[in-house]
Amino acid sequence: MIKVFKLPDLGEGLTESEIVAWLVAPGDEVALNQHIADVETAKAVVELPSPFAGVVRELHQPAGVVVHVGEPIVSFQIGAADEPTDSSPTTDAAVADPSASAVADPSAAAAASASPAEQREANLVGYGPAIERGGHPQRRARTGAGASVPAAPAALAEPPTAAPTAAATAVASAAPTAAPVEPSAASSAEERPRSTPPVRALARDLGIDLTMVTGTGKDGLITRDDVRARITESAPIPDLHGSVSPGAAAARPATSGDHLGETRSPIRSLRKLTAAATVQSAFTAPHVTEFLTIDVTPTVELLASLRADRQFADAGIGILAVVAKALCLAVGRTPSVNTRWDEPAGEIVQFHHVNLGVAAATPRGLLVPNIVDAERLDLRGLAAALAELTMSARAGTTTPAALAGGTITITNIGVFGIDAGTPILNPGEAAILAIGAIRSRPWEHRGQVALRQVLTLSVSFDHRLVDGEQGSRFLADIGAILADPARVLTMV
Repeated sequence: MIKVFKLPDLGEGLTESEIVAWLVAPGDEVALNQHIADVETAKAVVELPSPFAGVVRELHQPAGVVVHVGEPIVSFQIGAADEPTDSSPTTDAAVADPSASAVADPSAAAAASASPAEQREANLVGYGPAIERGGHPQRRARTGAGASVPAAPAALAEPPTAAPTAAATAVASAAPTAAPVEPSAASSAEERPRSTPPVRALARDLGIDLTMVTGTGKDGLITRDDVRARITESAPIPDLHGSVSPGAAAARPATSGDHLGETRSPIRSLRKLTAAATVQSAFTAPHVTEFLTIDVTPTVELLASLRADRQFADAGIGILAVVAKALCLAVGRTPSVNTRWDEPAGEIVQFHHVNLGVAAATPRGLLVPNIVDAERLDLRGLAAALAELTMSARAGTTTPAALAGGTITITNIGVFGIDAGTPILNPGEAAILAIGAIRSRPWEHRGQVALRQVLTLSVSFDHRLVDGEQGSRFLADIGAILADPARVLTMV
C-alpha cells in the first residue's frame, strides 16, 4: 500500500514551511520516526520524522520549495507493492468513527479497515487531524444547475465557501426566478479557474491572473507549470532600442525585474514573521526610548583582569555578559519592566523570573531566543549561556521552544559599530535594552579631561506598563553598575 505523507502543522500555527534538505531518496527504507528531512519554518529549522515504516516511493517536493500545510511531500510503500494507494490522512477521529471519515473522504474507508497495529503506527508521530491542522476537506466542483459532475479528488479540492448570510438568503428568495441556463454555460461563466492553494499563491506572487491561464492538469486543473508558462508568454520583448511595446508593463511578471536593476523575492519564513511582529509591537505598545551615556572604563578594566585570571581565562566573559547581569539586578529593583500587558484578560502579568531574550543576527534574519531564569546565573553561567544561544541561532538549530517565553530583551548593536538606537519591543514584553559601541572619548574624570571608555545605553519601554520614572531608574541602575562594578554590593 502507498501511504502519502502531507506536510503537518508543526505545532507553531504556521501555514507553510520550506524543505531545506531531504535526508532520504526514493528506494530508501526508513523506520518509524526516522529523521527524513530538515524543514524551515518562520521560527526555526526543525527535524521532520517519518510517520511510517517502509520504503520511500516518491518525493513530491524538491528541497528549497515552500510547501503549504496539508500538501503531499513524500509517499511510502507499506507492505506489498501491488496494494492500492491510500492518500487519506489517518487521524484519531477516523479511527474512532470510521463511518464519519468515510463521508468526508471515501478513501478513508481503507484506512479505517486497517488493523489496530497499522492504525497505531500511523498515529505514533501525533501530527493530529489533517482537516483541523491545514488539510482541506473534499468538496464538489462548482457547476451549473442540474449538472452532474464527479467530486474532485481530495488532494485537489478547494476549501469550503462560507454559508450565505441571512440577508443574502432573504434577497435571493425575494428575487424572481431566473430562466433555466444550460449547465455548460453556467459553468463557464460562474466557475473560477480550478487550482490548488499553492498554485494560487504562486500566481499571486508572480502577478499572474489565473483567468488568463489554461489548465493542463486533470479536468482542466491549473498547475505550477501552467503558471510559469504564462510568464514566458506575457514577458515583454524589447526592441533594438531597449523599449517595450505599449501595455507591456502591465504584462511584465513581478519577479522578472533583474534586467531593470532590481530583484524581487517573495516575503516568507522568518522575514514575514519579523515584519508582522514589529508592526504589531510598534502600533500596539506606546514606545518610549531613553538614552544614557556613561564612562565604563572600570568595567573594561574588570574584563581585562578576568581574562588575565587563569580561573576565568576560558570563561569568555565579555561586555554582553556583564550588561546582562546588570540588567537582571536592575529588574529586581524595578520589576515593572519585567511585565506583560494581557489585553484579553484585562490584566498586567508580573513575572517573577527573568527569561532574558537576546537578539541574534543570523543568515536567516533576526531571532530572539531567550535564557530561562537568567537571574539565577552568575557571570560565568551567563557567558556560557550567551555563547551557546548565539552559536545555535547562527547554525539554525534554535528550537521553537527557545524562541518563546521571553520576558525582557537585550540587543548588542555595538558589535556593528552603532552608538545608540531606538529598539522596538519584542511583542509581549515591556522593555528592551540596546548596548552601543564602546569608544575612547575625552571625558570628565576626577575634575579633569581624560581619554576614557564610553558607552551609550538605549532602553525602550511600553508606557502602558512602565512610567517614565521607572524606566529612568531602571536605566540609571544599569549605568551605575557599569560605571562602578563595585556598586553591585549596594544593590544585593
